[in-house]
Amino acid sequence: MLIARRTKENNIAEHVLYMFQIEDLIRANNFDSDTIIHTIIEPQIKQEELIAEYRQWYDGLIKQMKYEGVTVKGHISELNEILMELLLLHNTLVNIMHQAKYLELFEKALPALKDFQKKSNAANINLVEVGFNALYSKLILKLKGQAFSEATEMAFTHISEMLGYLAMYYKKMKKGELNFANN
Repeated sequence: MLIARRTKENNIAEHVLYMFQIEDLIRANNFDSDTIIHTIIEPQIKQEELIAEYRQWYDGLIKQMKYEGVTVKGHISELNEILMELLLLHNTLVNIMHQAKYLELFEKALPALKDFQKKSNAANINLVEVGFNALYSKLILKLKGQAFSEATEMAFTHISEMLGYLAMYYKKMKKGELNFANN
């Protein structure tokens, strides 16, 4: 909850990846906030008021995930809206603003994005979301002890750099600091 707030304000890419983890955490714990609170939150946090806030946050997410039908896969509507905003911003940076640095980063990441899209059978998912899925997959595989080749690490680096730059522009956009007319 606290991390979600901080990342949403400071780095939307980190926020998306964090929320992917939270959704999977909820699924892995069978939508049981008591289990999440007792095994994850209480060992780290001793303040009862903060634990109560976490319980309320997880209960809200659980209710939302069930209501929105994302109990097996998929993302809550707020996350889908952020992903759509990021896609629209990506398209604006590439097709309207022709933002040179972002275009360079996107072109470096494009082969890896297309490769991951193909390997993950995700032809119907846009390349921005594919990038997040790739980075999230890397995180999960790293936790399982998976090692990657140098080429694979470079591919993840290219995707990460592209999404990091997109996140920087997203923050500017949300603050009203991005002028789409004069880039």
